[in-house]
Amino acid sequence: MKIVHISAECYPVAKVGGLADVVGALPKYQNQLGADSSVIMPFYDNVFTRKHEFESIFSSKIRLGYVEHDFNVLKLTSDVLDFDVFFIHIPSLLFRDYVYSDDDVDRFLAFQIAALDWILTLKKKPEYIHCHDHHTGLIPFMAQESYKYSSLNKIPVITTIHNAQYQGWFNYHHLYKVPDFDNNNVGLLDWNGIINPLASAIKCAWRVTTVSPSYMEELMVNANGLESLLRAESAKAVGILNGVDTEVWNPETDSYLIKNYKSTTVEAGKLANKKGLCSEYKFDADKPLFAFIGRLVGEKGSDLFPDAFDIALKNNDISILLLGSGDKLTEGRLEVLKREYQGKYNAYIGYDERLSHIIYAGADFLLMPSRVEPCGLNQMYSLRYGTIPIVRNIGGLKDTIIDIENDGFGFVHQDASVKDICFSIERAVEFYSNKKELKKTKKRIMQIDHSWGNSAEKYMQLYKSITITK
Repeated sequence: MKIVHISAECYPVAKVGGLADVVGALPKYQNQLGADSSVIMPFYDNVFTRKHEFESIFSSKIRLGYVEHDFNVLKLTSDVLDFDVFFIHIPSLLFRDYVYSDDDVDRFLAFQIAALDWILTLKKKPEYIHCHDHHTGLIPFMAQESYKYSSLNKIPVITTIHNAQYQGWFNYHHLYKVPDFDNNNVGLLDWNGIINPLASAIKCAWRVTTVSPSYMEELMVNANGLESLLRAESAKAVGILNGVDTEVWNPETDSYLIKNYKSTTVEAGKLANKKGLCSEYKFDADKPLFAFIGRLVGEKGSDLFPDAFDIALKNNDISILLLGSGDKLTEGRLEVLKREYQGKYNAYIGYDERLSHIIYAGADFLLMPSRVEPCGLNQMYSLRYGTIPIVRNIGGLKDTIIDIENDGFGFVHQDASVKDICFSIERAVEFYSNKKELKKTKKRIMQIDHSWGNSAEKYMQLYKSITITK
């Protein structure tokens, strides 16, 4: 089974969010199941591409409206990844030191056209094309409707929605850049009077998936304007929970950690990592350590943190460490708290991969009060490292975390609110004082299996079902 994933991100090449982790793991686990799974992505000017060498395996030009652009397909000269990654190099558009910008219409439209142009030339074409998010949302339409790609229209195209809040909207004055098609079918590109790549993908893809079953259910009632479309296309829509790459996220072998450990040595291992964090940030290692890792955006509920942290730190003998960046107002308010709560609170504004791993290993509790959480990987990472999640009951968090009071292993609250965050922290502080149950829970959650093997198998079954039903 030959599968090609097309994505703007792929770990460890280029990562902005969870999309990269999925695309960097799913092909690997599909290959372990006997598939031939690879990735097509843009060639960026970043740390990864500067550190490695590439060879050109294809050269051509694409036409974006009235403008021609040179492009190459590049491949790594060494086997540093566990699957093939093919890079679309368009120097005039894609080769930048960032993944996304404020105006990416031409960049990602050119990327999608170049990817399909190259696939056209392959002797052995993919049996399935798997697109990820709106950056590849026009591929299902072009493969189905554009005259130049007519030989590809029998290849099933799957679209995975990682986050429906972002849809890639652009105005009709860009329409002439889309490879020629029958204008009677222009409605397949349209949603509410504007070109909407994600909506087009939902209409034209053979199957539509989301990254958790609960998120698919939630999108039927709250999808940033696409609710009725998803309900109309529900027969081909399914939610498949993301997995964790257990080779990357493994406390036994993780090279970032101060001390490695497994479930039977969780107490000593976590304590060593916690002491390292507490030493670096001047915390008391005897106190419960709460942490947040992620983007400081409204979806994550991070705007609630300044008030919630202020109340929680006043009312509880705890430490809080935050790693993330995003909204400047939130960043500023979180920085101000550092002066008031020295020795109890700190924030690293930015992102540091090493630090994130040590936080997963050293923290006692991980906060995820998300307003929107399609799947969430952080709660799965925290389980893997024996850190107890505190989550809102939504999306993938709802599918993966069961409350302590329901014979579960985390703390679950209903609303994205300061009150609910503070109440959950108080519950966790009380639980922390029961050392026997705390130790038992840490060991238990490390043994929960959220590996990609099961999820990859579900995708393989989905692909196979397409050939039977369409």
